[in-house]
Amino acid sequence: MSTTQDTTAGQRSRFDFQGYRVVVAGGSKGIGRSIALAFAQAGASVSVCARGEAALDEVRHAIAAQGVTAHTRSCDLSDPAAIEAYIREASEVLGGIDVLVNNASGYGFTNDDASWLAGFNVDIMAAVRASHAALPHLKVSQHACILHTSSIAGFHPSPRSAPYAAVKAALNQYTSSQALALARHHIRVNAIAPGSIEFPDGLWDRRKAEAPELYHQTLAKIPFGRYGKPEEIANVALFLASPFAGWITGQTLCVDGGQLLMG
Repeated sequence: MSTTQDTTAGQRSRFDFQGYRVVVAGGSKGIGRSIALAFAQAGASVSVCARGEAALDEVRHAIAAQGVTAHTRSCDLSDPAAIEAYIREASEVLGGIDVLVNNASGYGFTNDDASWLAGFNVDIMAAVRASHAALPHLKVSQHACILHTSSIAGFHPSPRSAPYAAVKAALNQYTSSQALALARHHIRVNAIAPGSIEFPDGLWDRRKAEAPELYHQTLAKIPFGRYGKPEEIANVALFLASPFAGWITGQTLCVDGGQLLMG
């Protein structure tokens, strides 16, 4: 891999993903959007799905501005048929799939049936279903990689958001099991577990206004003294999808400024 320069955005990319076909399930804002744009800036063709049409339009234009193939489709990732249709269309437009990023979350924060089902259907089953749908394409790829977006919440008890923590813990376990199952096909599987990430209109941006005490309590538990940025997660996604991580599979990597160390 060579060093490339993104002349459109005026940023340097240390990675060259030219020729790669990347699918980001849940990528119209925040971490997913940053991952999609990072791959595009490094030369990959990128497809993104999400529910909101307006946000998808914006991210499609941002990806296309990098001079690569850009594809988006509205998709309810809790719907098995919608996932199947999206992956099929994305693979047709891109000409295959090399990297699948499962980034969606149902954000099940309250201890009720709706939150548990949202977490199970989106955080877990959307990743399972998208992986199954993409598998025929990944099996014939020379760069096959699956990335799941987990959370440090999956590593410790969370009385405030038990469903979210539980499904992320399950996703971590699925990552290692899936990696073992797919190793014979030379398909690597890893997960990224972000700490608290702040971006405009994101969870922590809203809590800064709506729940300032919780916002500052959480900030105090981050040893680096600040919230993370979506771009810092995207950088790790690029590394894990690159040949530099070619001997890494079945791992869940925490990217949190030391937040998990504080318990």
